[in-house]
Amino acid sequence: MVIMISPAEAKEKAASGWFNIWLAFEGMAISQQVIKSALDDLLGKLEDDQKIKVYEKEYLEPVKVENPLKGIMEAWSQVVNVKFVAKNFGEIVQIVVQYGPSAVEILGPSKSQMSISEAQDILNNIAGMMHRYAAAGIGGSVFVHSK
Repeated sequence: MVIMISPAEAKEKAASGWFNIWLAFEGMAISQQVIKSALDDLLGKLEDDQKIKVYEKEYLEPVKVENPLKGIMEAWSQVVNVKFVAKNFGEIVQIVVQYGPSAVEILGPSKSQMSISEAQDILNNIAGMMHRYAAAGIGGSVFVHSK
């Protein structure tokens, strides 16, 4: 169940210390329908994520791309811009790692403080995600020590 908050609610949360964030997602597929469907699915999951409160989304018009990859004559690229508020920086980091936006901008606040324990939690969450990706064979780092 997708529940977006109003821009006024987002403004209130930002005034009380929440982070105000802009993300851009760009996708490419061989048809306009496929890319729209993929972005809709991604945005639905993002809007349902309890860590954040989405208050704005804007789909830009799809653009035809000639020869995007070897062996593919044409594809469609589309961008969707999303704005949300989040209570703390750690939640933003989790969103970025989990959903992989193309770009991120912190709209506010202009300054923030973080405790060492919060920073440590963020780093441990990132390390845990990297290990899960590596275990799944889709990323991570492997180091080989030689004598």
